[in-house]
Amino acid sequence: MTQTAVTPSTTTPSPTLSGLRSLYLIRVAFSLVWVALVATTSASLVSPDKPTAIAAVLLVVYPLWDVVATVLEGRMAGAGSKDRVGTTNMALGLAAGAGMVIAVFSTIGTALLVFGVWALLSGAVQLVVAIRRRRTVGAQWPMVISGGLSVLAGASFAAMSASDTSSLSSITGYSAFGAFWFLVSAITLSIRARREAR
Repeated sequence: MTQTAVTPSTTTPSPTLSGLRSLYLIRVAFSLVWVALVATTSASLVSPDKPTAIAAVLLVVYPLWDVVATVLEGRMAGAGSKDRVGTTNMALGLAAGAGMVIAVFSTIGTALLVFGVWALLSGAVQLVVAIRRRRTVGAQWPMVISGGLSVLAGASFAAMSASDTSSLSSITGYSAFGAFWFLVSAITLSIRARREAR
């Protein structure tokens, strides 16, 4: 659900509208495939269960994909080492991936806790990015909403991780909503691009 981005300034270029739109659509596709895989293989796993091999791979891959998306967006913008927000988001994703590698040898509840902390922190980063990007790119209200929801969802996952009834299916809802907001953002950016072309 997180949006990775550079911080706009006079020395750090912002990604183009078409570039962002393409990246958002790629993120939509990834999230939908991930949700489908979890739903068909692991959605019934509850907090006390130990993750299956498939569930473990899916849980580790999710935050690492966010790191890949951050790298792609940084290269698209030509930000390089000046992108402190992107670097922070990559560090969070790598830490979550490493934490998830450890968590998947424990229980689904432990994995939910790691995922929740990551979702909360990366959602906060997304909020900062979207607010700063409003003036240079615009059409960021979907990402502001998405970032805020990520913070709330992350806190919820962390809180429910100790419950015996919490399941991996809760994360699929998070990812599906993330895909929805990235799709809304891509559509919003397309509308803005058409208006600017007139």
